Amino acid sequence: MKNVFNYFELQSLFELKQKEGIYLELKTLKTFHAIVRTGSFNRAAEELNYAQSTVTMQIQKLEANLGVELLERGKGISLTEAGRLFYEQSLRIVKDMERLHSSLADLQSGEAGSVRIGATDPTASYRLPVILRKFMSQFPKMELSVDISGSGALCERLLHGELDLVLCSAPELGKELYFEPLFTEPFVLLMPEEHPLASEVRITADHLRGHRLLITAPHCPYRKKLESVLQESAGPPLDTMEINSMSALKFYVESGLGIALVPEVTLHPVPAGTVFRKLEGQAVDMTCGIACRMADYPLNPASRSLYQFLKQELAGLPVL
Repeated sequence: MKNVFNYFELQSLFELKQKEGIYLELKTLKTFHAIVRTGSFNRAAEELNYAQSTVTMQIQKLEANLGVELLERGKGISLTEAGRLFYEQSLRIVKDMERLHSSLADLQSGEAGSVRIGATDPTASYRLPVILRKFMSQFPKMELSVDISGSGALCERLLHGELDLVLCSAPELGKELYFEPLFTEPFVLLMPEEHPLASEVRITADHLRGHRLLITAPHCPYRKKLESVLQESAGPPLDTMEINSMSALKFYVESGLGIALVPEVTLHPVPAGTVFRKLEGQAVDMTCGIACRMADYPLNPASRSLYQFLKQELAGLPVL
């Protein structure tokens, strides 16, 4: 065999062998490295728990595939010029392949991966940050992105494959989505502390008429739920002011612009100069949960890890 090569000749040789369809197995490379490290076929076989004949066969096949002699046999083992170049370059290959195998194993086990999650407020702002901090400490190799919007917009993105999971209220019927209810978001009536309703012992939907009610946008599920409750009470039309942000409602109440039904979780602390009361009668609380595409079942390992974690963390919240 030809034993004397310059660097560029060997580079061309290895590229040619790759084009011929000759690929190197990781275990063969590790065997070659063990021989170089220990200086012996016998010690390499012992280290790798192989029979010596297996080690010899692997190296012979490797040299035959490459068409070069890598090791000089004699009283000891030494590298040929080709062997030295091959050893130096294959060290990086082995490290890269080991990292790749480790990454693939993490992906398969759900320890690593990329998950795109959508969430509606108040969950996105008041519950999710703490949950995701715990999740990332347990799954440090995971990559997450969070999209915050309304339930309708997030469910549409989910249907188009732009998101993997969505924390939201129940999606509309007929959509190809699976929804698992997880908890109930309680709502309370927030008002300025000098408001006439602040002195009422029991407040029902009937009491809201005659007072300016701050409401969210028409497409908001919370508003739709509120409207269904108010439709059951007779009386003059409601005096409303539309605020297209659930999180902003409490600040408008604080400024004295009206009263609003807001998620109780957003009132820690209660805005200065305001008080909140429970609304009697039919509950305006919203059921929230996780949505995903039916087409994505079974979920990939990374999404499944986050799904199970969210269920576990939100399980302590009440469900009506």
